[in-house]
Amino acid sequence: MLKEKISLSSLKVKYEKEVKKRMIEKFGYKNIMEVPKVVNVAMNRGIGEATENPAALEKTIQEFILITRQKPSITRAKKSIASFKVRQGAPIGARVTLRGNRMYTFLEKLINEALPRIRDFKGLPPDSFDGRGNYTFGIKEQLIFPDIDYDMVDKVRG
Repeated sequence: MLKEKISLSSLKVKYEKEVKKRMIEKFGYKNIMEVPKVVNVAMNRGIGEATENPAALEKTIQEFILITRQKPSITRAKKSIASFKVRQGAPIGARVTLRGNRMYTFLEKLINEALPRIRDFKGLPPDSFDGRGNYTFGIKEQLIFPDIDYDMVDKVRG
């Protein structure tokens, strides 16, 4: 399932053929390399219940594979924190970094299929950029992705 061939995304083709040219005209870039581009998409989920319920971590891994078509890496606790009942090295989440065609395919799915499925969606907040060009936003439930089957979900996680 993870070895499937991913074709060139229509989002990437549109960016290369249309968006770059428009941005050069609009913002007056002198060099094609000045045009901003998406380099990677990082997805992560912290699972607070992972220490007591290892099945929650397995569910997250399966959901990430379905959503991104890439196996996530498991994040582990750097320190032991007694009040959270977490020991050093215990699995506490999962993350995946997408680049290239997988990134564009994921972005296309996010923009065209997932975000429109959010109830009362009014757009993404423009003030979520940090000072370095990174954009961050949270998703409250994994069910907005069409790859996730409603019957398969045991608990709604963001």
